[in-house]
Amino acid sequence: MAEHLRLVYCPQCGTLLQDREAYGRLRRYCPACDRVIFRDPKVAAGALVEQNGKVLLVRRSARPGQGRWSLPAGFVEYDEQPAVTASRECLEETGLEIELTGLLAVIPGGGLPGEASFMIVYRGRVVGGALKAGDDAAAARFFDPADLPPLAFESIRRVLGLTESSP
Repeated sequence: MAEHLRLVYCPQCGTLLQDREAYGRLRRYCPACDRVIFRDPKVAAGALVEQNGKVLLVRRSARPGQGRWSLPAGFVEYDEQPAVTASRECLEETGLEIELTGLLAVIPGGGLPGEASFMIVYRGRVVGGALKAGDDAAAARFFDPADLPPLAFESIRRVLGLTESSP
């Protein structure tokens, strides 16, 4: 099982970090900067796109989940709105332009190296483009929900209703 990476040096000044009780839990602390180092969550956004009763999925070409299938999705850039990320990732990975039609879910993820801490999923519909895998997707296809390929992440199974969501 993968573990969270431990912060060793201050990202601001490079000083060796220490552990210190702060805000109700043990946190990393920089004695040189006199500040607590907070770890920010990694946010992903994606889209559930359905067409003719089928679901759009992409086969991942990189880890984590390499070779398995997922919704078109990716990490939210620091200067980008999650909805923009969902549309951009769909276009980059599938060649399809989509219009977002609503927020579907916010799902917790593993937050481990290479994974999102949580994923924001929108519903989308195709408004243009041509289906063709691109970016970090090895393939892009529409699948019948009753005949899905191996999925890369638990969060995708939750979105597709294959397991129960937990709060």
